[in-house]
Amino acid sequence: MALSKTIFNQARNKAFIHSFPAAQRQKNRGGPSMIEVNPKCCSFIIPHYGREKMLIETIESLHRLKTQVAGDELGLEAIIVTKNDTLDFDFTPLQDKLTIKVIHAPMDITISAQRNIGFQSASGAVVGFLDADIELAPNWLSQLYPMLNDNTKLVSAVQVASDGASPLEILRTELSNAHVDCTVEFLPGRNLLMKRETFIESGGFPEHLVTCEDYVFTQKVGEQGDLYYTTASTYVHLGEDKVFSEMAKKEIWRGQSNLASLNGRKIGLSEYPSFIAPPMFTFGLVFALMFSLLSLPSLALFSLLASLGVLSLYTLRLYRLARPKISLFTVIKFYALYFPARTWGTILGLLKPIATSSHT
Repeated sequence: MALSKTIFNQARNKAFIHSFPAAQRQKNRGGPSMIEVNPKCCSFIIPHYGREKMLIETIESLHRLKTQVAGDELGLEAIIVTKNDTLDFDFTPLQDKLTIKVIHAPMDITISAQRNIGFQSASGAVVGFLDADIELAPNWLSQLYPMLNDNTKLVSAVQVASDGASPLEILRTELSNAHVDCTVEFLPGRNLLMKRETFIESGGFPEHLVTCEDYVFTQKVGEQGDLYYTTASTYVHLGEDKVFSEMAKKEIWRGQSNLASLNGRKIGLSEYPSFIAPPMFTFGLVFALMFSLLSLPSLALFSLLASLGVLSLYTLRLYRLARPKISLFTVIKFYALYFPARTWGTILGLLKPIATSSHT
């Protein structure tokens, strides 16, 4: 799978770039061959749209990174690919350590296209992909960079909850850390570190997907070598779900790319439950109600037990991981909202194309 030149060129023609501290507008020439690669630089690519507060915190965490790695001093480059017309914050205090480029991208492209466009302007031999609401620990680069080798192609740090985190944020954090310090089948796109050639070999992020693109991309990278999820460093997801109602809305949106994400890739056995459980729980409840209204008690009971069985299995698994940090009631409430939201999102994805949305 090659980088999507058509979408890139369309977006590139509309986009314009500001580079700091030089503050020069760059000529749109496109293509990775136009960039001189710096072997002692790490480029961070950050797609952005909407709120700036968390983007600023993300950039500030890059400025705090330890850059002494394996005896070398690494330069840092941040490439912000934003759909905003303007960005209001001042880069000046960060220019002593961090080169910042801002690319203004058109509204009608996906987050994958934003990441691919950002890579075209990246000069680092190592590239990191971050969401625009990620606060990295200061040792993130110094710990993760040495882990990249011939076998390990992609590394990600574990998530930690923010100070004063809500029960839902703690739950989400624990759920993302179910398997740590091991190779995994896929990694979320919030914080990824890889060598430049690994990204090129992967073909880039799938630009036809609005959500679930990180599953597809990291699985493609996994064909080259291992994906490693490490506790050697951490990050805080500043935009993590904190309120159940907002979580449900996001899951409806995310669910709309569920089926589209299956096209053209191998589906691991561990993924099947995530596709089966939400509709099984949701339709189990629907059928239980329907059969009750039709005076078919046996079928109603069977449907209800099937639905509650799915809920119980997932609830007990997560509760064992997260206790005593969160209550059993919180876990039940989470899945009771998550499963229907995902199911409804999948149905919407079948009925109409998903529209782009804010991803920060």
